[in-house]
Amino acid sequence: MIHVHRKKSKMALSAEQSVALLSILEARFEKNIKRHNGLAWAQVQARLEANPEKLVVLHEMESTGGEPDVVGHDKTTGEYLFFDCAAESPQGRRSLCYDSEALEARKANKPADSAVNMAAAMGIELLTEEQYRQLQQLGRFDAKTSSWIKTPAAIRKLGGALFMDRRYDHVFVYHNGADSYYAARGFRGWLKV
Repeated sequence: MIHVHRKKSKMALSAEQSVALLSILEARFEKNIKRHNGLAWAQVQARLEANPEKLVVLHEMESTGGEPDVVGHDKTTGEYLFFDCAAESPQGRRSLCYDSEALEARKANKPADSAVNMAAAMGIELLTEEQYRQLQQLGRFDAKTSSWIKTPAAIRKLGGALFMDRRYDHVFVYHNGADSYYAARGFRGWLKV
């Protein structure tokens, strides 16, 4: 079986798509001020408009159910940090094993793709454990689903991968074989703009 990876689009969004996406992002930004206290949408929008290739990535995050939002700002570089902030693991990014090595290792019932491959094709990276815990400080996420996280090389080398969720009002980190996949497990990503 030949596996075809999605290629990251280098195309810019149309003017209509850009306006629609900026409108969605602004509404989410204003609705969730506690995620980014002290930041102003006008500066975020100016940064986005100056980096149209990042708008393409955010569009992909949005279209796969990630609901990206600003969660931080680097005052040194001026970059804004976006995380997937959907209440549950993004719907359009579930039923994926961890990475291409795990995908190729599966002999039967292969998933459509892997989390690491899909993230790379989208132009984002999986959240780390630290970033996932930071996200959980901003709200309640993955109460019914779970999300693959960036797995340390030593764990991955032994065939494992890590995922996290929130249960019993606590955030947990777990392990699984990297080739496993579940309908309720996806991944969350991040992007700097």
